Amino acid sequence: MAASRFMREARAFWLTAPGRGEIRSAPLAAREGDVLVETLYSGISRGTESLVAAGCVPPSEHERMRCPMQEGDFPFPVKYGYAAVGIVRKGPSALAGRTIFSLHPHQDRFAAPAAMVLPLPDHVPAPRAVLAANMETALNIAWDARVGPGDRVVVVGAGVVGLLAGWLCARMPGTTVTVVDINPDRALIADRLDCRFVLPADAPRDCDAVIHASATAQGLATALAAAGDEARVVEASWYGDREPAVPLGRAFHARRLSIVSSQVGRVPVDRRPRWSHRRRLEAALGLLVNDRLDCLINGETPFLDLPNCYAGILADPATLCHRIAYQT
Repeated sequence: MAASRFMREARAFWLTAPGRGEIRSAPLAAREGDVLVETLYSGISRGTESLVAAGCVPPSEHERMRCPMQEGDFPFPVKYGYAAVGIVRKGPSALAGRTIFSLHPHQDRFAAPAAMVLPLPDHVPAPRAVLAANMETALNIAWDARVGPGDRVVVVGAGVVGLLAGWLCARMPGTTVTVVDINPDRALIADRLDCRFVLPADAPRDCDAVIHASATAQGLATALAAAGDEARVVEASWYGDREPAVPLGRAFHARRLSIVSSQVGRVPVDRRPRWSHRRRLEAALGLLVNDRLDCLINGETPFLDLPNCYAGILADPATLCHRIAYQT
């Protein structure tokens, strides 16, 4: 690639209508303090991107749901995504030539403030680093769940975020984690991440902490039934413009259950005085050193093929993290 072309033009994936997207070219404009990045990979975050691609971001959440470096507005057209890994081609000496992660949409090269790019830690390969944003979300969920050593934990929903949250909790001494999902094919992945797997009918009861990440009303009901008396249920799902039924009858009040929302836009209040968003993302990147996590990336598509493949990737229930590869 000629350096002059790299400096002038970028190509990005835009959502233009429900389930439809296209690649658009635009001048690559860098401001003072920006770095220029050539993208190696980006990752599709299936849960959130499915809602965005369907036009299901409610008007009340249009501003809160904007991702860093987003262009356009909800519902369409919009340039969305937040898991880019690339090489700094121009920037300060501390960053030039480094492989970095940035919360940036799907785009083959981009300019971003230097403060928004994080060099990959040693031993974290670029292809795996697309999981960083999901790991950051899972870390926030684990903090909100307040899991302790020896706890019995249930995670309902074996998507990428649920599995990562389960893996984090399972690393705590003496803690047992059961992942619940309707897809039995997730059993091998859960086992790879040191978690037990069961179908909803076999979900355990009387657990110390429950994480719900299925984004379904049925999953939330399963999560509430799994919680022990006075236990905490962390609602990690985002439903977009849907309004799921929440089963607050029967023994919900007598058992004094708590439902707590977890959202990556804010660090939990008890950590906020010490943890910035950047420190949390740095920690998430460091956690990706474990090669077991490669099992969460189960597909790859060339960037230029994305308009033809994107809807199918989102619709396929087998999709975990789908990686986009860029020609360099």
